[in-house]
Amino acid sequence: MLARLILVALTSLPIPAMATEIVGRASVIDGDTIDIQGTRIRFDGIDAPESRQRCTDASGQSYRCGKVSADALDAFLAESRPVSCHKTGRDRDRIVAVCTRADGTDVNRWLVTNGYAIDWPKYSKGRYAEEQRQADAAGAGIWAGTFERPCVVRGSKCD
Repeated sequence: MLARLILVALTSLPIPAMATEIVGRASVIDGDTIDIQGTRIRFDGIDAPESRQRCTDASGQSYRCGKVSADALDAFLAESRPVSCHKTGRDRDRIVAVCTRADGTDVNRWLVTNGYAIDWPKYSKGRYAEEQRQADAAGAGIWAGTFERPCVVRGSKCD
């Protein structure tokens, strides 16, 4: 009887709560958050500039780096649909995940490699550190100029 009650309880949960894989067409919320069919997904191990965040480019001009990051992500995802996200945890009201495009490209890694996000060692344990070093050395994206870490802009603890 107890096993049957547990089975009934488990099968009545909404699918996203049980699923470890979420697949679908992604809508970009910002540079490190997407929505797939009403499920908010934050990319695991990285941090992208905030929507309101301003950075300075190589010539010293201020620009909306958060918008640039989100726009680049949107264009990148549109090239190969659908997006598949492997759930690694939860963050407030969002799923935390590592996502790939239909062609198998790791979205989290692509964002860091191209300078649209940074490795966040607190969560990544350095998983994207090499990509960040390469982006910095190449002056890719935000590394072309100066910026504050997104966690500082949010006013939250970074480490």
